[in-house]
Amino acid sequence: MFGFGTRTTVKTLSPPEVRDLLDRGAITLVDVREAGEWASGRIPGAIHAPLSRLRELAPGIPTDKPVVFYCLSGGRSAQAIAACAAGGLSRYDTHMAGGISSWRAHGLPLTR
Repeated sequence: MFGFGTRTTVKTLSPPEVRDLLDRGAITLVDVREAGEWASGRIPGAIHAPLSRLRELAPGIPTDKPVVFYCLSGGRSAQAIAACAAGGLSRYDTHMAGGISSWRAHGLPLTR
């Protein structure tokens, strides 16, 4: 991993805000959960970059739009932001509050 010592300002979006931005094609949504979690259900349109492989995969994340990370509940997506900041990718500074658990609680769609 990049390390988590770098401080960065973390921006947080609600699941409805993420859905709106995703529907408009205004963000790149990145799921940082592990493969088994990804296979059990994900947000349509998200790309997969597990936190355990983020260092390797981060250069391939599209940079033409703001990047928003999500995980199960918000902890790993915040770690992803810190890791990216430590690796010099400070523009990756946004995550979805409550992760996919909150997305589900809002009744928003999932895919497998």
